Amino acid sequence: MIKQILVIMIFSMAFSGVLQAQESLSKNAIGLRLGDEDDTGLGLEATYQRLVSSDNRVEIDFGWRNEDAGGLDFDLYKLTGLYHWMFGINKGLYWYVGPGASLRYLTFDSDAVDSEFDVFIAGNVGIEYNFAIPLQLSFDIRPEFGITDDTDDLEIDWGLSVRYKF
Repeated sequence: MIKQILVIMIFSMAFSGVLQAQESLSKNAIGLRLGDEDDTGLGLEATYQRLVSSDNRVEIDFGWRNEDAGGLDFDLYKLTGLYHWMFGINKGLYWYVGPGASLRYLTFDSDAVDSEFDVFIAGNVGIEYNFAIPLQLSFDIRPEFGITDDTDDLEIDWGLSVRYKF
């Protein structure tokens, strides 16, 4: 009898926590992600999230950077797609984890250097807070492993995001 009451209490608390946590989630969020600027990071990216179920979503990020590095001028474009499993910590506070992939195109303004197209397998883990107003703040770490010839190493991309929820 005590076992049954304990099980019912645990399920009730878990269910109420899920319902309470879902109050602050919105179907869509759009904003900016500021990350590192190593070989795969872009500094500033446009980011969009779409809720696909009560605790799963997809995220798409697009970034562009123009840089002059050592006399070599280049443009870098990157498109990243991620899938998140979300876990409520407290009302409005979540952590998430999931797989993804990135496509990167690097083009040089010099005829002496060829353009590059690179593919990355990515993972993502992060924490976010959804305010009662339509604002979301998050911090994430995105390890990316290059699977093309020029990028066969592991890069760690981190980012801080600010999104408008709707």
